[in-house]
Amino acid sequence: MGLIRSAFLAASQSRWLGERAAKLPFVRRAVSRFLPGEDLDAALGAARALQPAGIGAVLTQLGENLKEPGEAQQVTRHYLDVLDRARSASLDAEISIKLTQLGLDFSQAECERNLSSLVARAGALGTWVWVDMESTAYTDATLGIYRRARARHPNVGVCVQAYLYRTERDLKNLIPLGAGLRLVKGAYREPSDRAFPRKRNVDTNYFALAMQLLGREARRAGVRAIFGTHDPVLIRRIREAARAAGLSPEGLEFQMLYGIQRQEQARLAAEGHRFRVLISYGDAWFPWYMRRLAERPANVLFVLRNLFAG
Repeated sequence: MGLIRSAFLAASQSRWLGERAAKLPFVRRAVSRFLPGEDLDAALGAARALQPAGIGAVLTQLGENLKEPGEAQQVTRHYLDVLDRARSASLDAEISIKLTQLGLDFSQAECERNLSSLVARAGALGTWVWVDMESTAYTDATLGIYRRARARHPNVGVCVQAYLYRTERDLKNLIPLGAGLRLVKGAYREPSDRAFPRKRNVDTNYFALAMQLLGREARRAGVRAIFGTHDPVLIRRIREAARAAGLSPEGLEFQMLYGIQRQEQARLAAEGHRFRVLISYGDAWFPWYMRRLAERPANVLFVLRNLFAG
């Protein structure tokens, strides 16, 4: 599985492969399992369909590392529109953004201004903005920007990655802020001196970090802890630990990607857990899709079934 994961992560960075593979009908059919469509209307429709089951949404437009500085303003205006349209449609929806989408590669100051405008609008509408974590080239800058945003706004959270050695230390510094923290495994190609190379080590670290987020210090600080995983073993262990700590079902929040384990999503929501589905959309889906396959190589079987189906 390690070789398969490495191959998909390498493919996610190949512009040549992305330009060609994204045009293949079977690839587009396979990705449709995880992507309701390429435009915002499709994402809002998917969010609307989830609400009767008590499942909220997190909306994110795919893409990162802008080519031109002016694109950051376009992305910011787009997300402001997302917030307004979700509110107008009475959707229980938050947004998740990458700081490179907001211009981090060109101007950190402008990136922070763009983020602040989004968080302020979201706060006025009673919802949240989540800052995605990208590769380790951006970790320090992302956490610095997040801390400053958090000092001004209570409705902003950040993603942390269990495959990084540093995350245990980062959590110790973030928890006292009463931060919003979404724990995921991580899906970028990182060297072995920064990230655990084996899945079993990532899983072990994920659970250890989850225990930090369920601990007394985190609860006293008012941390909004979110567990972003599709791993049934981890979900079971986290639920057991939460019960042992005296947490009610609604005190535990999970998130999964659109299209993965739909029955499990509905079951967890029906049992009283807060639950959101991360709905991605946009035309820059190939690198994202390769990282999803790297996270979960079993999905390769789904792609192969589509390949042989035509």
